[in-house]
Amino acid sequence: MEEDINKAVEVLKSGGTIIYPSDTIWGIGCDASNFKATQKIHEIKNRRSNLSFIVLLETEKKIPNYVSKVPDILWDLLDSIDFPTTVIYPKAKNLAKNVIASDGSIAIRIIKSGFCHELIKAFGKPIVSSSANFSGEPSPLMFKDISKDLLEMVDYVTITGRNLLKETKPSTIIRLKSNGEFEVIRD
Repeated sequence: MEEDINKAVEVLKSGGTIIYPSDTIWGIGCDASNFKATQKIHEIKNRRSNLSFIVLLETEKKIPNYVSKVPDILWDLLDSIDFPTTVIYPKAKNLAKNVIASDGSIAIRIIKSGFCHELIKAFGKPIVSSSANFSGEPSPLMFKDISKDLLEMVDYVTITGRNLLKETKPSTIIRLKSNGEFEVIRD
């Protein structure tokens, strides 16, 4: 796993794209602060460029680096959640412009353990997480579900996790409103 992480980090640092197992489904990702790299993902997926991305962090302690204001209630919410949850925050900062939504918000998910956690930790920056599929196609729950054409379009495909047979689902998505309230977008 360590060699796989080192190779993926090398690709991320050079502005490349990777396919990797997240804590939910297989994802396509890059350095979330690199505009050109995130643009490559839009192009590879044939995705509209006005759509934002989810970014992944390995610890909630880094959220204030990428969000202008984090209400105190959020920390209690994050502590109480034991399943993959993406939170949409208003007023994103320090990320590529094409990662942030047109309203200035950013979707962030904390990866608490496993390969993806170690990958982000080794990289030291947030990575983009978009399902490893072409726009409009079903999200790949397992490695075998990823299009061979898509696999050939990225700079690196991790080896770790390819043989896992565990089916998962995309994360729950919650929107944090500016008044501190929450709204469930996807359950």
